[in-house]
Amino acid sequence: MLTQEQLNHFEEKLLNKKEKIIKNLTETERDMNDVRNSELNDEGDYAAASVETAVDSAILEQQYRELKEIELSLAKIKHGMYGICEMCEEPIGIERLEVKNFARYCITCREIQEKNK
Repeated sequence: MLTQEQLNHFEEKLLNKKEKIIKNLTETERDMNDVRNSELNDEGDYAAASVETAVDSAILEQQYRELKEIELSLAKIKHGMYGICEMCEEPIGIERLEVKNFARYCITCREIQEKNK
């Protein structure tokens, strides 16, 4: 079980990550709108803009997923469920939480989840 000090530490890390992701999302969406609204002079410009937009869209999608995981972890902190594996209900190792603050599974259950996908 995590101490209150550890919970505070992870909550701060999650809130910082959330803030960075929201900033990135805002900037990327603004950049994508700028590309959409710019005049493309030739097929090369259009192709480059299309590739850039596709890459930005993939990045946005990943960041939205990560933001959702962070929100879930923050809710778990609030409800006393943070750091508990969703599969086996055992504590998730502190080392794992340091690496992936929004981990939902312990290492063993994560490997099972990966194999089942």
